[in-house]
Amino acid sequence: MSDILCVTNRLLCREDFLTRIKKIAACRPAGIILREKDLPETEYKALAAEALDICREYQIPCMLHTFVNAALELNAEAIHLPMPVLRSLSPEQKGKFRVIGASCHSAEEAKEAQDLGCTYVTAGHIFATDCKKGLPGRGLDFLREVCRTVFIPVYAIGGISPENVDTVREAGAKGACVMSGLMACEDVPGYFRKFDQKEEAHGI
Repeated sequence: MSDILCVTNRLLCREDFLTRIKKIAACRPAGIILREKDLPETEYKALAAEALDICREYQIPCMLHTFVNAALELNAEAIHLPMPVLRSLSPEQKGKFRVIGASCHSAEEAKEAQDLGCTYVTAGHIFATDCKKGLPGRGLDFLREVCRTVFIPVYAIGGISPENVDTVREAGAKGACVMSGLMACEDVPGYFRKFDQKEEAHGI
């Protein structure tokens, strides 16, 4: 499996979204975070049901995003949460998930997420990215600090590309999150290979 987590944004797709999800799942990423923030919960749940089926077919993790009730109703094993939602989760709700991730923007948040039961965190944004227009990246020193602070896996997010992915691996990240590249590229397997070749070159 790759060390790349795919973060979705169906609005960037140039083909049917679920077709794109299937192509990504076939490449065996570390997981797919279904992050469709513009959808109301009912529509998100319907989309999530189809995405979960695809990910189960390829035996890769599918982390639903934000909507805890929808995830519970779909018997999802994994969820990714903003910190405010994570803080509101009851112990009973947490116990329903095998994988819990959280989006963290400081070492302190990462430590809190770990203490609240997260099995991994994302840390960012590391580099400048169109998703955060006008905001400078927090940089590799920030990522190193997060990685030193927690013992759970850290995935770097924000402006990650095949050209800079080695730097986040070397900073201690377990892997990296990629959105726009995987949503919009013409050749999904070829795009994954660019990341994996970098990984192999460093003997990771």
